[in-house]
Amino acid sequence: MTVDDDLWSAVGDPIRRRMLDLLLIEGGGTATSLSERLPVTRQAVTKHLVVLDRIGLVHSTTAGREKQFRVDEAQLARAVAQFTEVGAAWGSRLRRIKRIAETIQRDQDANDDIRKKQ
Repeated sequence: MTVDDDLWSAVGDPIRRRMLDLLLIEGGGTATSLSERLPVTRQAVTKHLVVLDRIGLVHSTTAGREKQFRVDEAQLARAVAQFTEVGAAWGSRLRRIKRIAETIQRDQDANDDIRKKQ
């Protein structure tokens, strides 16, 4: 499993996740339209869009004086697939850790029972 650290870093930011949500819901948007719906300045929105564009989650086209941003659905699908794969791997690891912890607890309980009977 290959993990794209830039992708994880980009979507790890709550503002960028909200931006992706807004772009998906509205079918696109500009830095200005996004900044009107987010608790950050237009300049901050622009910086976040640069990050999302760099990793390919959004693409822009020029619309008058502003750029219109849209989510790249193919890249988003690849990101979701990676998140799902990593989630499954961690789920497997956590189940293994749980089994180990349960075994340790059973052994401790058995040892406690033996000590109490002595």
